Amino acid sequence: MNPAAAPTLELVRVSRHYGEGALRVLALDDVSLSVSRGEMVAVMGPSGSGKSTLLTIAGSLERPSAGEVRIDGVALADRSRAELARLRRSTIGFVFQDFNLLPGLSAAENVSLPLELDGLAARRARAEAREALATMGLETKADRFPDELSGGERQRVAIARAVVGERHLVLADEPSGALDSHNAEAVMSQIRAACHRGVAAVVVTHDEHLALLADRVVRLRDGRLDAPERAEAR
Repeated sequence: MNPAAAPTLELVRVSRHYGEGALRVLALDDVSLSVSRGEMVAVMGPSGSGKSTLLTIAGSLERPSAGEVRIDGVALADRSRAELARLRRSTIGFVFQDFNLLPGLSAAENVSLPLELDGLAARRARAEAREALATMGLETKADRFPDELSGGERQRVAIARAVVGERHLVLADEPSGALDSHNAEAVMSQIRAACHRGVAAVVVTHDEHLALLADRVVRLRDGRLDAPERAEAR
């Protein structure tokens, strides 16, 4: 990672609460985090610590109650809902524990879908999808449907979908949670490889061993970072 590079993702003193008065719950409390191009950051913490809320706010799926979120230097608060939807299609890739693949589409069609929704011609989108699948070692599985793939293969398809095109940021919520230890490490290694190609990634994980694949580990507790973010020896 080039330390002089502008951060791909910046959370600046972000807080998020739900409800009011006695029912008010603070999910994130004054959290600041930056992630640069080529960097993988693992987020750890107990259940209810705010990890998923951090991802949804970073991915523009909800707005913070306070603070600022920037992607590639652009404040998300300045974007309309339509602009945020375009940003998610073109810039942000999401990876979920349960894969979220469409069962009626092949692997290549699942990966090409966000490109086609963003206006890319179908033939070009399918070609880029096959290239993305090849980087995941799935070039021979491009025409298979999700129920014809193993869990590890399905998650690699999901990662290919998250990084296809000009995506700058990948947000992964327990991407290895439904996998055995061998496939879990393979999936984390694929996200790590995407970072080597220039993507920034934030990965929520409960597995200390898998977190060692990240450049940094940050820990949330009760909506706050346990300590100022710091570089870890990796």
